[in-house]
Amino acid sequence: MTTQKTASIETRTADVVIVGSGAAGLFAALTLAADKQAGGKKTRIMVLSEKPLGGVCASAWAQGGIAAVVAPEDTTDSHIADTLKAAAGTADIVAVKTLVEAAPQYIEILARYGVRFERDEEGAYRLNREACHACRRVLKAAAADGFGAELMRALSEAVRQTPDIEFVAGVSAERLLREGGERTGAVSGVLTRRLDDNAPVVFLGKAVLLATGGVGGLFAATTNPLHAIGRGVAMAARAGAVLSDLEFVQFHPTALDIGEDPAPLATEALRGEGAYLLNSRGERFMLDYHEAGELAPRDVVSRGIFAQMQKGQKVYLDCRHIDTAHFPALISAAGRAGLNPQRDLIPVMPAVHYHMGGIATDLNGRSSLTGLWTAGECAATGLHGANRLASNSLMEAVVMGARAAEDIAVAIAGKTAAPKADLTGVRLLPVAKEPVVERDILRHIMSELVGVIRSEAGLTAAIRDFMRLGAAAETRDARTADMALLCRMIAVSALMRRESRGGHCRSDYPQAVRALQKRSFVTLKETEAVAASLVAVPAALQNTQTEKVA
Repeated sequence: MTTQKTASIETRTADVVIVGSGAAGLFAALTLAADKQAGGKKTRIMVLSEKPLGGVCASAWAQGGIAAVVAPEDTTDSHIADTLKAAAGTADIVAVKTLVEAAPQYIEILARYGVRFERDEEGAYRLNREACHACRRVLKAAAADGFGAELMRALSEAVRQTPDIEFVAGVSAERLLREGGERTGAVSGVLTRRLDDNAPVVFLGKAVLLATGGVGGLFAATTNPLHAIGRGVAMAARAGAVLSDLEFVQFHPTALDIGEDPAPLATEALRGEGAYLLNSRGERFMLDYHEAGELAPRDVVSRGIFAQMQKGQKVYLDCRHIDTAHFPALISAAGRAGLNPQRDLIPVMPAVHYHMGGIATDLNGRSSLTGLWTAGECAATGLHGANRLASNSLMEAVVMGARAAEDIAVAIAGKTAAPKADLTGVRLLPVAKEPVVERDILRHIMSELVGVIRSEAGLTAAIRDFMRLGAAAETRDARTADMALLCRMIAVSALMRRESRGGHCRSDYPQAVRALQKRSFVTLKETEAVAASLVAVPAALQNTQTEKVA
């Protein structure tokens, strides 16, 4: 790696720049490091992160496990069918088949990297069953419900032991850089903010991989780390990339309703083991909404709980009849609220858990912009469709991290020239110190108007508020500006889909529409045109929802 000063901006160069240090980013880095360029030359890799290696990320918080066909009685056809059923008609079947069929081989690779899977006395994997899976196929960690933490422990340790990977902590990615300026030429680098002194640092690469995670932090009720606000998706949008399926947001039905932000997660594996839901009257209500009861798709369970809450009912997870000893995360979180899952009902609520949408990405991780690859939750491959099947996310992160890395290795093999970018006019926008009240307002609007149940009136009001808040933040707080941009892109996508499907539910269009059984693709320019048309409505007719939410 090289470092120089260019136009008063520190500039560092590598072969590949990876933004994000979750499962997708680290696995991609390890895959690249194992590959040698033509002539045996090693690939120089930089991984950029706001956090230290092994720090807080959504991958590390994943509790249940990783889905793959490893049991003799299981089949890839069954896993494919379950994924397509959960996806509610909009999954890309080629993506589903490709990733599901590849998953088992990556389980063995993860084991070689030191991931400690739970096994029985004979060495076979112990498997969980989660919602919408026809059989037990979710591999767990030896640490029970801490699979994400175990995965990240192993990958982080492998990265530490790989000298060709340079991990750069304490930098915040702000903008993508292109060879010909802001909107032209191949993506060739990233403008970052060094967090300790707020100085700009440019990282240039022959390829850039975004693995920046999801958008849960845009909502007031979420199970994600609060820094997961989709900035990678916003960066790609600003650079002109095509985005896909933004309206499809998965709410996990059983986040603990104990006043913590983010909300702790009661893993779906609990319901797989027999835990069930009760309302304040002690009624087990989910069978009224779906024949699979508590093991219905997550969107169905979330709406069932939400419907009970709208009726004034509290909702509880009843674990008293199952053994919760193997769920230490639940025991710890409940204990902080003075609850014992073996004795007490655990209050739960729907909370944003996963974003099926993101940067439109092919099965080699390529975005619509030359030079830019994406993997993990910030990417939209079409695997998840309108609703993600439980425990498919880490599977996708690992498989797509590897596939993107392999494609990058081929793409840069013949490149001998050093990467370059037009830095004319490149500068960091100001960033406000937290807490910032506008960010809380954005989060509450998202939960209230772009949440479990949506409507044209609510989405329209939200978009107007996002336009106003975003315009105010654009020159004074880059983080809030990116949040507002992505909030309005999600809301516009939700407004444009006039039906209910998977993680997208409209009270004014409650049925799925066959003609809309397809993925959505948008650019920032397209969504801004829709948003601008709504702002043009006379002020007297505009909704005052912001003041109510604030």
